[in-house]
Amino acid sequence: MSLTNALDAIAVVGAIILAGEYHAHGATLAKVLGTIAIVAATSNIVGGFLITDRMLRMFKASGPKKP
Repeated sequence: MSLTNALDAIAVVGAIILAGEYHAHGATLAKVLGTIAIVAATSNIVGGFLITDRMLRMFKASGPKKP
């Protein structure tokens, strides 16, 4: 799961760079697609962390510990 989160983080950084670069030139389509890419990759990262946290909670002991 952490590998896919890292890949999505790279996609977010790339989309931010591209959206910022084309923002200076005034390309509207590139700006819109860059914003969509940023939102999609960010939601994928957040979802990945939520799923990872939920999986880790499944492996925690729920009862009292034995001495």
